[in-house]
Amino acid sequence: MKILFLHNNFPGQYRRIMTHLQDQPDVEMVAGTLASNQQRFNVKRIDFTPHREPTKGIHPTMVTAERAVITAQAAFKALYPLKKAGWSPDLVCAHSGWGPSLLMKELWPQTKMICLFEWFYNARGSDADFFGEASHDAAARTQFKNLPILMDYAVMDFGTSPTRWQWSQFPQHMRGPINVLHEGVDCTYFAPGEDSVTVGERTFTADDEVVTYVARGMEPYRGFPQFMEMVSKVQKVRPNLHVLIAGQDRVAYGRKRDDGKTYKEHALETLELDLSRVHFLGLVPLSTLRSMFRITKAHIYLSAPFVLSWSMLEAMATGALVIGSRTAPVEEVIVHAENGLLINFFNVDEQVDTLLSILHKDVETESLRQASRETILQRYDVEHIIPRQLRFYECVARGEQPELSTGLA
Repeated sequence: MKILFLHNNFPGQYRRIMTHLQDQPDVEMVAGTLASNQQRFNVKRIDFTPHREPTKGIHPTMVTAERAVITAQAAFKALYPLKKAGWSPDLVCAHSGWGPSLLMKELWPQTKMICLFEWFYNARGSDADFFGEASHDAAARTQFKNLPILMDYAVMDFGTSPTRWQWSQFPQHMRGPINVLHEGVDCTYFAPGEDSVTVGERTFTADDEVVTYVARGMEPYRGFPQFMEMVSKVQKVRPNLHVLIAGQDRVAYGRKRDDGKTYKEHALETLELDLSRVHFLGLVPLSTLRSMFRITKAHIYLSAPFVLSWSMLEAMATGALVIGSRTAPVEEVIVHAENGLLINFFNVDEQVDTLLSILHKDVETESLRQASRETILQRYDVEHIIPRQLRFYECVARGEQPELSTGLA
């Protein structure tokens, strides 16, 4: 089977299936990706470079759409020599919403295409109005972000969405051909074990009072302001508490601050923090991430009603006790007091009380940790996910009707 992957930052969500397929002699893979992509992978790579940015002064609702069209043009141009040389994929797997897949059916009309849908934008009832009522202008900009996604939907054969929550963001009449299928968690790698994390001259182990937080960016979408306020309060009553924070001082999702400061800068300026016990690690390798999860007393995961982070599932697989926000993407995985603890996203006092109950050992945590890992083993382990993905890919490539899941047990 010949597979063309399209992802602006490949391998992204395709890393696990790509790694598995590399060992299959009857599979040939090609990856189309942005030339600026710094990721390394052992798959034939076709780079594309958009020739310009969206038109200055274009209507604000059309910026996302024009950028996608420009990217589609670049991808078409970069892949056209493959078609001229006689190469034809059996299957195109494309990360939807960013543009490279929009013209693939022009190159290979008979090739089947599976689109990976991370998110469908809704102006009401999910992330867009979670922090306050959205204006009409904001609602319009949100809804028009769907234009590239809708174009992909029109030409794809089938789609996938990682979680039932993300799948449910599509209008009900559009969900039928979209399979709820996560990318999977490597539960062999992300597993409990003795470990340590060294920061400067200090090495932390599971014997230390460590709390962890992980996010791509330090932003409201992942509850960074609430987390830092919680830390400032807990530090005052737990003098041995150390906090390990992995991520970049940027906004990956949502809006930046109007005053030009980062959310980290604002937190450090406005909160009483003992910075000798707050450790910002920046971007870390997976090995450090796993070590953090292995030694933490509690991993804090807060999320707006948005895309569910891999890091929460990886923390659970490692046997970490996750304190998560009582929001839809988290509640799909964590059941309060069964395999983790849930807290109100905005209620910092509740967050403080919950964390202190763990640190004071008022909660029996071992059963929660075991149940946490068991949840991931049963539902998200790559050992189960990869065979499902392969069956789905092969079935679609053959032009057959695949078995589709709605994410319900």
